[in-house]
Amino acid sequence: MLAFPVKIPSIIQRLFPKYIWKKAFSNKTLYLTFDDGPTPEITEWTLNTLKQFDAKATFFCIGDNVRKYPEILKKISNQGHSIGNHTFNHLNGWKTDTNLYIENTEKAQTTLEKELDPERFSTKKLFRPPYGKIKNKQARLLLKKGYQIIMWSVISYDWDKSLKEEDCLNNIIKHTKDGSLIVFHDSVKAKKNLQYALPKVLTYYTEKGYKFEAL
Repeated sequence: MLAFPVKIPSIIQRLFPKYIWKKAFSNKTLYLTFDDGPTPEITEWTLNTLKQFDAKATFFCIGDNVRKYPEILKKISNQGHSIGNHTFNHLNGWKTDTNLYIENTEKAQTTLEKELDPERFSTKKLFRPPYGKIKNKQARLLLKKGYQIIMWSVISYDWDKSLKEEDCLNNIIKHTKDGSLIVFHDSVKAKKNLQYALPKVLTYYTEKGYKFEAL
């Protein structure tokens, strides 16, 4: 059973109006996002694929991966993509003490800011909770600290190894609309499905006149 529906129902979006679930209709624009990197096995392939289509995206990075692979983080930034915070240790907010969760998120933010050129690093503090799971109190505290909590409109389930490549692609094609925030993962688990689906998504929507922008 899927943890979340592929397309987030509008009622869920209305229940949490301070979270960002999509962008306003904006003249055929889509927003690709990639969680869990940077990862040597797949992030640089992702960057090269996006570059072929002149597409920009947003990468929600795990702080510990940033610590391990700062050179890949810099490539993401230098190629004009946005970078967001995905906690330092990929914590499940529902299972984590609130103070620890905030400390872990702030640790990730400090790590990002240390590695990136301040003049090129967005002043927007973008944050996506791992698994999409965050307690209300955790969210309130992060919002007070100036973070934008970025959720999604459509999730590919690319990390699910039991999912056929074609089904991963169809998850996107069937549910994406103008302004959608789409979740992929630049992780080892997602590599097979991502390498199949991402070029096809980029081709399909480029041919329909869409552009891909960073948040």
